[in-house]
Amino acid sequence: MGPGLLTTDPRTARALAHPARVAILNRLIVDGPATATDCAEVAGLSPSACSYHLRTLARYGFVRLASPGDDGRERVWQVEASGRLASLRPEKPNAGSETARSQGVVGEPEPPASMDWRRYDPLVLDPVLRAALDAFVEVGYHGSTVRDIAARSGLSKPGTYHYYPRKQKLLVAILDMTMADLLERSRAACEEGGRDPVRRFALLVECLALFHTYRSDLGFIGASEMRSLEPPNRDRIAALRTEQQRMLDVEVEAATVAGRFTTPFPHEASRAVATMCTGLAQWYKPRGALTPEETAAQYVRFALDLMGHGPAAVGRAAEES
Repeated sequence: MGPGLLTTDPRTARALAHPARVAILNRLIVDGPATATDCAEVAGLSPSACSYHLRTLARYGFVRLASPGDDGRERVWQVEASGRLASLRPEKPNAGSETARSQGVVGEPEPPASMDWRRYDPLVLDPVLRAALDAFVEVGYHGSTVRDIAARSGLSKPGTYHYYPRKQKLLVAILDMTMADLLERSRAACEEGGRDPVRRFALLVECLALFHTYRSDLGFIGASEMRSLEPPNRDRIAALRTEQQRMLDVEVEAATVAGRFTTPFPHEASRAVATMCTGLAQWYKPRGALTPEETAAQYVRFALDLMGHGPAAVGRAAEES
């Protein structure tokens, strides 16, 4: 929870579990309506990543659009005065703070609530970004033109350039949003696994499989268009992808040291599991034989077998399908 605010409402806690959302919300409360670009500096994120967090805050009823931005201008966001801000109240000092210690307050601070990482609401994008995503999936980044993207979005070409001055900005926005969402879900999945590396590994695999089925368009672009990023953008997105892979590697290493994974090639197996999951975006169809949840459970079993773990692996990912 952010500085000076406390809530006992679980839904509110989930929305504000990410520090960037707290920073964005504070910016809107203190300084009034702002765009994602305005909020980017205080949140320490790119404008496209801020847009993702603003949409999440809107879904939970904290903010709303002050202007739609459907003429090509960047959207302006404002606090929803009648929304969930009423569930917040001034924070009392906790035992971990200097103020609390000086006042003799005892007890442990409450841990932050995690997002529901298995829940996938419809993906909400601005018209230009939606048109770009559709075009990139259909004909590829280099096969798409700004003129085509503008036509798909119903905007003029100059209007499209006003919000996204270069086509590269559209690809970067899509990949920023993809990695922000995937990493947040992965962290929540790890947290659910407690201290058991096998369970954490299984939940991470479930998370990866769900993401690349429910968000297959985003996953497809992530797999196919990294080569289209210009060097500075490629380096930054690649670092986020490495962070995602490292989350798997850590659990594999821990389970191997504990003797619970017996593969002689844990490092290579971890890479193979990640590739197996990201590959779902290349072929998965929502109207196919298996639901995303059934597919994820199946992939958890594949991954555990690859790691040399027996069928007794515990975890919701392996048991509830």
